[in-house]
Amino acid sequence: MNLEERVQQVHKQIEEACLRSGRSAEDVNIVAVTKYVSTAMAAKVLDSGLEHLGENRWQNAEEKWNALGQRGTWHFIGHLQSNKVKDVIGKFEYIHSLDRLSLAKEMEKSAAAQGLVIKTFVQVNISGEDSKYGLAPEDTADFLRKIQGFSHIRVIGLMTMAPFEDRAEDTRMVFRGLRELRDDLNLQGITKEPLTELSMGMSNDFEVAIEEGATWIRLGSVLVGKEEEE
Repeated sequence: MNLEERVQQVHKQIEEACLRSGRSAEDVNIVAVTKYVSTAMAAKVLDSGLEHLGENRWQNAEEKWNALGQRGTWHFIGHLQSNKVKDVIGKFEYIHSLDRLSLAKEMEKSAAAQGLVIKTFVQVNISGEDSKYGLAPEDTADFLRKIQGFSHIRVIGLMTMAPFEDRAEDTRMVFRGLRELRDDLNLQGITKEPLTELSMGMSNDFEVAIEEGATWIRLGSVLVGKEEEE
């Protein structure tokens, strides 16, 4: 399939997952993960009608952002090192990977210097895997309390990464756990405004994530595919 056909197929799968779970497809946003493709391919993604691009390292995103930064809405979806914050803030409208206080302080400092408010997801390690970044679920409430005074960081929701499973169904409890954690945090009233967003689900498991409440899905191979011939 070419890019246009893959985009159509993904939209169909989103609609079917929403139908199964009683949701509206309009509530699900696609972040096209372009970290493994060229600037030309990223441009094709934007030409296809998708507007959200996801990158996980500034050194890989820099060329694409310089060429296309005025077109799309950019999401930083990877682990963010504190010394890279200055490169990312002001270019990426969304940060999906806030997971520690030292990073929050650097983000607040950089955003304040530019007069910006950055939309942010707090990353939570629901699965408990040592290989995954993110806060432990039981530490998330305390972390949110600590950053409430940071006026240039707007936490809009939570993010997690599920283990790669041969059966997508086996990821369900991870996604359900993030949704239940978000709902519990909202009941506690820790944040100034309710957490509405859930960034979860990738190419192999996004339909299950949608059924469990994902509002942002991060799609690479199933959507962008391999480099196409010019």
